[in-house]
Amino acid sequence: MLPATSKLCAAISYRHLRNMTGLRRQAAVAISQELSRLASHSPGPSTWIHQVRRRSSLLSSRLEEKAFSEMEMSYIKQGEEALQKSLRILEDQDDWKTETVAGNGDKVLSKVLPDVGKVFRLEVVVDQPLDTVYGELVDNMEQMGDWNPNVKEVRILEKIGKDTVITHEKAAATPGNIVGPRDFVSVRCSKRRGSTCVLAGMSTTYGAMPEQEGFIRAENGPTCMVLRPLPGSPSQTRLTWLLSIDLKGWLPKSIINQVLSQTQVDFAKHLRQRLAR
Repeated sequence: MLPATSKLCAAISYRHLRNMTGLRRQAAVAISQELSRLASHSPGPSTWIHQVRRRSSLLSSRLEEKAFSEMEMSYIKQGEEALQKSLRILEDQDDWKTETVAGNGDKVLSKVLPDVGKVFRLEVVVDQPLDTVYGELVDNMEQMGDWNPNVKEVRILEKIGKDTVITHEKAAATPGNIVGPRDFVSVRCSKRRGSTCVLAGMSTTYGAMPEQEGFIRAENGPTCMVLRPLPGSPSQTRLTWLLSIDLKGWLPKSIINQVLSQTQVDFAKHLRQRLAR
């Protein structure tokens, strides 16, 4: 129901690796190898994976700026894991089925994955430059409840470095209370390299935010948004949103599928209205 947000870059330099120790170095090497594998196995989206890989690495560009605790590193790694899994899903172009095509061309597709379940993919073009869209989704994250009726509240619980945050999100009940109030605790990471931005995330546990009365604690992820300028039109942004959610509770799959695909279509509409203001 909610976009989650995250990290992307690539190609770890020898100098950065030499300055890393222990867990951070191992994580950086593993992520670099994973992106190399992704970029070499598929035509499609691997074009922008290659672009990002040439610029930096998932961890090395910022982690050396300060020492992180074990818990903080754990959250950073969760964000990276969400990003890697999301990219693998988006990279595979096979077996996507069309769920919805709006009159303006907005499209929702879906596929079923053995280890994840059903995932949804929104493809839209927004008539705003990338900087504007990125700023609204990342810098103004906590204001999402002001313009998206499907979101009651987004609150940042903790910031870790420059790219990772822990958030608490409350989703509004659907009309007729078909799906009651849900909330999520998520780790989100955001990475911007060149003309590509990736906002990724997944559910996590956070001691200071236990389950809330009146809400069912749902789970999301891996999920991500990819933002890129529309080729030949830098004033427009192509937005791809991969959504994976377990709403918990007892709900027929047909209702879940309908609610999630409609949530994505509604999100695009409300985002355009917000940006137009």
